[in-house]
Amino acid sequence: MSGFARRVAGLTGVAEERLERIAGGDLSEILLVPRPDGSAVVAKGGAAVATEAAMLRALLGAGIPAPRVEAEYDRVLILERIVNDAVFSPAAWSSIGSALRKLHAMGDEHYGWPVNYRLGTVELDNRQRCGWPTWWGEQRLLNTAAVLDRPWRERVERLVATLADRLPVDPPAAWLHGDLWSGNILVSGGQLAALIDPACYFGHCEVDLAMLSLFDTPPPEFWEAYSTEPGWEDRRPIYQLFPALVHLRLFGATYAGMVDRLLKAAGA
Repeated sequence: MSGFARRVAGLTGVAEERLERIAGGDLSEILLVPRPDGSAVVAKGGAAVATEAAMLRALLGAGIPAPRVEAEYDRVLILERIVNDAVFSPAAWSSIGSALRKLHAMGDEHYGWPVNYRLGTVELDNRQRCGWPTWWGEQRLLNTAAVLDRPWRERVERLVATLADRLPVDPPAAWLHGDLWSGNILVSGGQLAALIDPACYFGHCEVDLAMLSLFDTPPPEFWEAYSTEPGWEDRRPIYQLFPALVHLRLFGATYAGMVDRLLKAAGA
């Protein structure tokens, strides 16, 4: 077992051999921790436990399904276990669309989030500022591309120079999940059970939609429940570029083709 498992065993009093590794967790280790009564909780590692816990509590407080935080320690989060049958039926997708629309309707005056966050080793600059094209261009695209090789940086810079004419100047600052794909969506019985692993901030609602449609193909039932704005497909590659850049940084050249395709689709 890993050092994380030993720490979880020490915190929970559950022997290491009884801890079960859970599939997923590309950026953090996740363990199922049994309880004496036959129930279980989930232990998750991370470098920003307090921020993630605050995001989960905020989502629950707003009526969005999310795991309840049972306890938090240094780099260890103990969460409610949510039943997940992983059956993304049309009804489940419709439920996801409705919940996402509800989340996005809860906004703020500024883009960003009160504190910075990170996806693995990628720092997220969440400073709250006005002016959406500038915020997205500087704090998501340029910031993420800054450590990449020069050809990638130059293409991203050329794209960012055009954003004032291509993105809405002042869209409503919607509450975003921030890392939305099917791996971070739990479903059960044809309904959304929980959104997990949030990387929340306030921004254009299409950001979540773009990432969800980058790694998944939501059916018509999702789009009918959500209802998109005209012209969003033209903006989609600009928003999809950010998670693609994050994946390029975290997982290497496997994602170079995706980044190249999206840059071309965005005209860079």
